[in-house]
Amino acid sequence: MSQISQLLPPENVVLDLEASSKKRVFEHAGLVFENNQGVARSTVFDSLFSREKLGSTGLGRGIAIPHGRIKGLKKACGAFIRLATPIPFDSPDGEPVSLLFVLLVPEQATEQHLQILSELAERFSERSCREALAAARDAEAVRQTFA
Repeated sequence: MSQISQLLPPENVVLDLEASSKKRVFEHAGLVFENNQGVARSTVFDSLFSREKLGSTGLGRGIAIPHGRIKGLKKACGAFIRLATPIPFDSPDGEPVSLLFVLLVPEQATEQHLQILSELAERFSERSCREALAAARDAEAVRQTFA
């Protein structure tokens, strides 16, 4: 099993979310992590938003990997969000984003953080992976794509 699927519980997969902006996506991600991992939604939102101010986490091809460091978090955790309608994300190719993997890592997890981001970028660079995620019917199909 890949590192990605291990940090993506089924309850952290959100398919066809209606969101009109990055801000709304980050708010929803905050709710997901608050409800399922007990991390305060405001902490998640602030971490993601402050990272995004440094530069877009949009990769291109409709993909983004918003990520943030969370003080007191014991281990990395993720959420996958597929948007019903793509939104602008300041990606390098100018394309709107519809597939997002939101990654939270402990404050000091630098090497692990970089490994996970690298694995995610590698998987998202595969057309077959992007197509499978766009077509996934449920959380298990998403998790299998990352496995």
